[in-house]
Amino acid sequence: AAMPGGARGLYRRILLLHRALPPALRALGDRYVKEEFRKHKAAGPAEAQRFLREWEASARRPAGNYAALIQQQINEDRQNLREKTVYGIQLTEEKLNDFRDEQIGQLKELMDEATKPNKKTTISKDLEHKN
Repeated sequence: AAMPGGARGLYRRILLLHRALPPALRALGDRYVKEEFRKHKAAGPAEAQRFLREWEASARRPAGNYAALIQQQINEDRQNLREKTVYGIQLTEEKLNDFRDEQIGQLKELMDEATKPNKKTTISKDLEHKN
């Protein structure tokens, strides 16, 4: 079973949100989102629902998912509510315990990429051609 049709709209919304991020974060985020949505294209109904719930923005779960959180942090940055906006959240130990080993590996790769000293994120030509 494929993911519901709402997945495409959510995917576009997230990429639009990323346009407001600093360039290095935008490139990293775009690449990660594209990979994750591609991996979950053929997910079963239960997994697809869980996947979409973690990514989508909704009034019922304003701070519990990616799109809503990024939107909130972009708004804070625009309103200069903080000296320097920090994007993302600290994951709780409980949340980390729910992740599979593969997901922990992905988080480690993402953290390594995001905290590189140079902070210049590049997207290989191979990835660009696969889109």
